[in-house]
Amino acid sequence: MSTLDLPGLAGLVRSVGHRPLFVTVSGAHLYGFPSADSDVDLRGAHLLPLEDVIGLRPRRETVERGLVHAGAEVELVSHDLGKYLNLLLRNNGYVLEQIFSPIVVLGEEFLARLRPLARRCITRNLYHHYRGFLGTQLKLLEKEEPKRSKTLLYAYRVLCTGIHVLRTGEIEASLPRLNERFRLESIDELIARKRAREKEGAGEVDWARHRAKLAELEAEMGRAFEECTLEGPHPREELDELLVRERLGAGGTHR
Repeated sequence: MSTLDLPGLAGLVRSVGHRPLFVTVSGAHLYGFPSADSDVDLRGAHLLPLEDVIGLRPRRETVERGLVHAGAEVELVSHDLGKYLNLLLRNNGYVLEQIFSPIVVLGEEFLARLRPLARRCITRNLYHHYRGFLGTQLKLLEKEEPKRSKTLLYAYRVLCTGIHVLRTGEIEASLPRLNERFRLESIDELIARKRAREKEGAGEVDWARHRAKLAELEAEMGRAFEECTLEGPHPREELDELLVRERLGAGGTHR
């Protein structure tokens, strides 16, 4: 699914029936290196019915659905807005990338209200999120034989995103756009290999060279953290007000 059918995906999301507030595209399509057989990762927030929130019955705050659209597998993960905003307040890079994803399936109006508050949640403590994600990718790479282009790209992507946000205060998840600044020589080749062979290894790669470059970027991210001046406080009260307005129906319709 090289070109995403956003209206079709919006209809698919609405068919789930969970009162979506917004849904954006994450994963390989957001990161700029989807393959022909890549899943479509949809992420967002929804509202539980008020009676489910105020009652005693256990509530299911997360919707996870495996769907199919135009022959492509679609993974939808959506959290109730209360849970989603709590994640936002915990220096969660995944959530911020979803909120600022330029590939919006639905919910532009709601995002226009949420994004100004989310920008105030961008702080130097995001370093810990990206450092943790990097550690996971490096562990995978150490075990993989042969090394997969996908895993290498995820490692490069998380480092470049982490450095960029600490240096600029801006969330950018697209590796091709990030590489306009970083100018990493191997990125175009790795993307081409992944697009050609999603399920295969990266072929013959100079792992020692890649590991040295990843270590160099890791050190740069550490320096960016030490020098970063992005601080809170988080807009907790404003997010609380937003949640209450949405719960009580003052936020308007959600389409």
